Amino acid sequence: MPEYSRPLGDAVKRARGKLGLTQNEVADAISRDNRTVLNIENYKGNPKMEVLYPLIRYLHIDSREIFNPEMQRESPAIQELRLLIEDCSEDEAKRLIPIFKSVLSALREKRFLPIE
Repeated sequence: MPEYSRPLGDAVKRARGKLGLTQNEVADAISRDNRTVLNIENYKGNPKMEVLYPLIRYLHIDSREIFNPEMQRESPAIQELRLLIEDCSEDEAKRLIPIFKSVLSALREKRFLPIE
Protein backbone atom coordinates (compact mmCIF):
# COMPACT_ATOMS: atom_id res chain seq x y z
CA MET A 1 0.00 0.00 0.00
CA PRO A 2 1.51 3.36 -0.99
CA GLU A 3 2.07 5.77 1.91
CA TYR A 4 -0.54 8.22 0.59
CA SER A 5 -3.34 5.63 0.38
CA ARG A 6 -4.35 5.79 4.03
CA PRO A 7 -4.46 9.60 4.39
CA LEU A 8 -6.34 9.87 1.09
CA GLY A 9 -8.85 7.14 1.97
CA ASP A 10 -9.40 8.51 5.46
CA ALA A 11 -9.88 12.07 4.19
CA VAL A 12 -12.40 10.97 1.56
CA LYS A 13 -14.38 8.88 4.08
CA ARG A 14 -14.40 11.67 6.63
CA ALA A 15 -15.44 14.36 4.13
CA ARG A 16 -18.09 12.19 2.51
CA GLY A 17 -19.55 11.33 5.90
CA LYS A 18 -19.55 14.96 6.99
CA LEU A 19 -21.49 15.89 3.86
CA GLY A 20 -23.86 12.94 4.27
CA LEU A 21 -23.09 11.55 0.84
CA THR A 22 -22.96 7.97 -0.37
CA GLN A 23 -20.08 6.59 -2.39
CA ASN A 24 -22.42 6.43 -5.40
CA GLU A 25 -23.35 10.12 -5.02
CA VAL A 26 -19.71 11.14 -4.90
CA ALA A 27 -18.85 8.94 -7.88
CA ASP A 28 -21.71 10.41 -9.89
CA ALA A 29 -20.69 13.96 -9.00
CA ILE A 30 -17.15 13.43 -10.29
CA SER A 31 -18.28 11.30 -13.26
CA ARG A 32 -16.58 8.11 -12.10
CA ASP A 33 -17.62 4.57 -11.31
CA ASN A 34 -18.56 3.95 -7.67
CA ARG A 35 -15.75 1.37 -7.43
CA THR A 36 -13.28 4.26 -7.78
CA VAL A 37 -14.51 5.85 -4.55
CA LEU A 38 -14.80 2.44 -2.87
CA ASN A 39 -11.19 1.57 -3.76
CA ILE A 40 -9.87 4.93 -2.56
CA GLU A 41 -11.68 4.58 0.77
CA ASN A 42 -10.34 1.02 1.14
CA TYR A 43 -6.76 2.23 0.55
CA LYS A 44 -6.56 0.53 -2.85
CA GLY A 45 -5.93 1.98 -6.23
CA ASN A 46 -3.70 4.74 -7.45
CA PRO A 47 -5.97 7.59 -8.57
CA LYS A 48 -4.79 9.81 -11.38
CA MET A 49 -4.94 13.58 -11.10
CA GLU A 50 -8.07 13.57 -13.29
CA VAL A 51 -9.82 11.66 -10.47
CA LEU A 52 -8.05 13.18 -7.48
CA TYR A 53 -8.57 16.83 -8.40
CA PRO A 54 -12.39 16.76 -8.81
CA LEU A 55 -12.72 14.43 -5.81
CA ILE A 56 -10.83 16.75 -3.46
CA ARG A 57 -12.64 19.81 -4.78
CA TYR A 58 -16.10 18.25 -4.64
CA LEU A 59 -15.65 17.02 -1.07
CA HIS A 60 -13.91 20.26 0.05
CA ILE A 61 -10.91 18.35 1.37
CA ASP A 62 -7.94 20.39 2.47
CA SER A 63 -5.12 18.88 0.41
CA ARG A 64 -2.81 19.15 3.43
CA GLU A 65 -4.76 16.26 4.98
CA ILE A 66 -3.54 14.05 2.16
CA PHE A 67 -0.13 15.39 1.28
CA ASN A 68 1.03 16.46 4.75
CA PRO A 69 -0.82 14.13 7.13
CA GLU A 70 1.92 14.51 9.73
CA MET A 71 0.92 18.14 10.23
CA GLN A 72 -1.45 18.62 13.10
CA ARG A 73 -4.94 19.13 11.70
CA GLU A 74 -6.68 22.38 12.39
CA SER A 75 -9.71 22.44 14.60
CA PRO A 76 -12.94 21.71 12.71
CA ALA A 77 -14.18 25.28 13.20
CA ILE A 78 -10.98 26.84 11.79
CA GLN A 79 -11.00 24.36 8.91
CA GLU A 80 -14.63 25.18 8.06
CA LEU A 81 -13.94 28.91 8.22
CA ARG A 82 -10.88 28.52 5.97
CA LEU A 83 -12.91 26.53 3.42
CA LEU A 84 -15.66 29.14 3.39
CA ILE A 85 -13.13 31.89 2.81
CA GLU A 86 -11.34 29.98 0.09
CA ASP A 87 -14.66 29.50 -1.70
CA CYS A 88 -15.29 33.27 -1.87
CA SER A 89 -14.73 35.39 -4.93
CA GLU A 90 -12.34 38.32 -4.62
CA ASP A 91 -15.31 40.73 -4.47
CA GLU A 92 -17.02 38.68 -1.76
CA ALA A 93 -13.80 38.54 0.26
CA LYS A 94 -13.36 42.32 0.04
CA ARG A 95 -16.92 42.84 1.25
CA LEU A 96 -16.50 40.36 4.10
CA ILE A 97 -13.28 41.83 5.51
CA PRO A 98 -14.90 44.78 7.37
CA ILE A 99 -17.69 42.50 8.63
CA PHE A 100 -15.20 39.93 9.83
CA LYS A 101 -13.08 42.60 11.57
CA SER A 102 -16.13 44.06 13.28
CA VAL A 103 -17.40 40.71 14.54
CA LEU A 104 -13.94 39.65 15.66
CA SER A 105 -13.50 42.91 17.55
CA ALA A 106 -16.86 42.45 19.27
CA LEU A 107 -16.00 38.87 20.19
CA ARG A 108 -12.69 39.91 21.65
CA GLU A 109 -14.37 42.62 23.68
CA LYS A 110 -16.71 39.90 24.95
CA ARG A 111 -19.89 41.55 23.77
CA PHE A 112 -21.25 38.13 22.90
CA LEU A 113 -22.01 35.17 25.11
CA PRO A 114 -19.70 32.20 24.62
CA ILE A 115 -20.78 29.44 22.23
CA GLU A 116 -21.47 26.19 24.03
